[in-house]
Amino acid sequence: MKWMKFKIKTITDAEDIIISTLYDIGLEGAQIEDKVPLTAAEKEQMFVDILPDGPEDDGIAYLSFFVEEKEDGSLEVCGEKKTPDQIMKEVTNELEELRTFMDIGEGSVSVDETEDIDWINNWKQYFHQFTIDDVLVIPSWEEVQPEDQNKMILHIDPGTAFGTGMHDTTQLCIRQLRKFITPETVLLDVGTGSGILAILSIMFGAKKAIGTDLDPCAIEAVRENKEVNGIPEDAFELLIGNIITEKEIQDKVGYECYDIVVANILADVLVPLTPVIMHQLKKGGIYITSGIIDDKEQTVVEAVKAAGMEVLEVTYQGEWVSVTARKPL
Repeated sequence: MKWMKFKIKTITDAEDIIISTLYDIGLEGAQIEDKVPLTAAEKEQMFVDILPDGPEDDGIAYLSFFVEEKEDGSLEVCGEKKTPDQIMKEVTNELEELRTFMDIGEGSVSVDETEDIDWINNWKQYFHQFTIDDVLVIPSWEEVQPEDQNKMILHIDPGTAFGTGMHDTTQLCIRQLRKFITPETVLLDVGTGSGILAILSIMFGAKKAIGTDLDPCAIEAVRENKEVNGIPEDAFELLIGNIITEKEIQDKVGYECYDIVVANILADVLVPLTPVIMHQLKKGGIYITSGIIDDKEQTVVEAVKAAGMEVLEVTYQGEWVSVTARKPL
């Protein structure tokens, strides 16, 4: 299947109106490229695999629209066959009309033919099996090699919820979990995402895990990953909501009943989370945190100490940090 890509150079303030306008002429599903910083709400939901701050916003945006190319070389929009020149003319006319009453920036349009790509499966070329110490993380479309048969095997596919195990912060948490999990461990995974940390905790021998997440996408991701890894339904329970601000979620999670709480979240979320988690941890319970870029290490250490915990260990991988602490007995 081939596609024609119509790419518009504009400004961020005009993104929504251009997308809406072109939707009216049959161009749907825009790909947006810009440097707009994440909002506070968006950052709160990015619980794992967090990237450092991006480049400064320059106000420039690129909007790409894809139209399927038929075997005869024609394009089909809203059931009507059109040539690339016809679509280009329609897009240009719409942009010029918008320009009469608002700033749309450069407003230039380029046209390219994409490669014949399997859009659903092409991304798989970027995710392959890998190991974290003696744990083999493998996607569903690859097979376990004979030399890896003796490893602990975690089946997981990238999806709409965060957490594949590739990121340094996830690996930092995994290594800390192995140090403290026992057969009696009851664990709370805040910002569970794909469920990778809770699932591995069960595989490491933990008795039970509870996960929380803001993103409803985590429901299906966790269900699928539990099933493919043979995790019993009652061994790992997921709750959707904000444990920092929602008393109902705090009550459902429970108080002073967790041997370990793990949170792979942004440092700016860990700061308000930490005093809340003190109420969920058992006395002597372990608090494992990551998602901390190196220049935020002291911020998290201070938050942990201010909550009354003892810092046990600070570990590093790349530019990322994990802080492990204990609640007093």
